[in-house]
Amino acid sequence: MSKRTYTQYCISFGLLGAMMCLLFFWNINFGSVRLSAGEIGKILLKQTGEGTAYHIVWDIRLPRILSAVILGGALSVSGFLLQAFFANPIAGPFVLGISSGAKLVVSLVMILLLGRGISISSGGMILAAFAGAMISMGFVLLISGRVKKMSMLVICGVMISYICSAVTDFIITFADEANIVNLHNWSMGSFSGMSWDNVRVMAAVTAVSLLLVFWMAKPIGAYQMGEVYAQNMGVNILRFRVALILLSSILSACVTAFAGPISFVGIAVPHIVKRMLGTARPLLVIPGCFMGGAVSCLFCDLIARTVFAPTELSISSVTAVFGAPFVIYMMVRNKNGAS
Repeated sequence: MSKRTYTQYCISFGLLGAMMCLLFFWNINFGSVRLSAGEIGKILLKQTGEGTAYHIVWDIRLPRILSAVILGGALSVSGFLLQAFFANPIAGPFVLGISSGAKLVVSLVMILLLGRGISISSGGMILAAFAGAMISMGFVLLISGRVKKMSMLVICGVMISYICSAVTDFIITFADEANIVNLHNWSMGSFSGMSWDNVRVMAAVTAVSLLLVFWMAKPIGAYQMGEVYAQNMGVNILRFRVALILLSSILSACVTAFAGPISFVGIAVPHIVKRMLGTARPLLVIPGCFMGGAVSCLFCDLIARTVFAPTELSISSVTAVFGAPFVIYMMVRNKNGAS
């Protein structure tokens, strides 16, 4: 590794780390109740354990901020895995309809259980979202085997997303009014209402998944060089593909289960990180994607809850404003590769 390359890596990770810290404290400070840096420091160090400010920080803002960090990072890594799998620069959980499939099954399970007065646990939400993600992924894989053009695969993914969203709307139309209220904020995408129990579950699922992704870093790097090259390097292509699908689906399902569908983060962030680092090496891109996804969701969540306060925007609306133009740019830039 040359000194220039090493410096670029250090600058990139340093910048991402600085942005995470800045946005972390900025999110704690901003809201209906403004807090000074001194107050935040005392509350975080638990030098004060009473008062409204303490409960706002520890019971409302910190779980929400940590959820944005964990789920944003998970979504970005999921997008990177899908882009590596399909060798498609605009593949992602939202565009390929995977998030919408997860949303459909979670909505169905929530309505069925809530209608009978049964609450669903965080683990149950993740399992339901994973089932929906795998169903959508199955359709995408079936289509990808028959469609050679990148643009057609994306269009088919969007159609799957529309179908899942339409069925979800149909189900919600005939649900009880109380169930619709419970589903509304979640279905639009939001980090609000997170608890420490939610944070612990999502952190455990994401941590285990990321460890497995890191373990697969070398096979992913070989696969990026082509399927034949990966086989020559001893990669079992079938097992590798199954593992990649499962891990990307688990990560995207975890995001959808807790925060609902979040658009474009899984597409844009991996490309931005690879440009910052100047490499596509998985051992560097994976942590970079996690940090980049965390920064993106922290920034977008800050905008969502403060720009039109007390009205809160859905997180997907904000991420779409920044992510959709990037996707258009990527599609135009890669139009020659689609043919």
